[in-house]
Amino acid sequence: MTAVPRPLMILVAGPYRAGTGDDPAKLDAHVRAMNLTALELFRAGHLPLTGEALALPLVEAAGSTGPGDPVFQEIFHPVAECLLARCDAVLRIGGPSEGADRMVTTAQSLGLDVYTGIDDIPAAR
Repeated sequence: MTAVPRPLMILVAGPYRAGTGDDPAKLDAHVRAMNLTALELFRAGHLPLTGEALALPLVEAAGSTGPGDPVFQEIFHPVAECLLARCDAVLRIGGPSEGADRMVTTAQSLGLDVYTGIDDIPAAR
């Protein structure tokens, strides 16, 4: 009998602000793309996370006036970096993004697996 890989906790890292001009509809589209990828990972038996899911409510609660303001900077990427310290891997999706590339660099420095395609991740169910 072939062993099934154990479920992985995987941070989905993709563009959030890149190329949006901070247009709310475009920001939402980027979050949706990450969430849809996270759903695929979940259905493959993994525990997916996005930094946006945890950071954006905190950014709002802290009184941010918009993407990139000091409150946003204080919270947004640091939350994702803290998540990475608990994850097994990162999945980099989407187009150019300094923030997503920063998550890849952080993951590599932590010795985590970095995937660039969902098909590269073995299913856990």
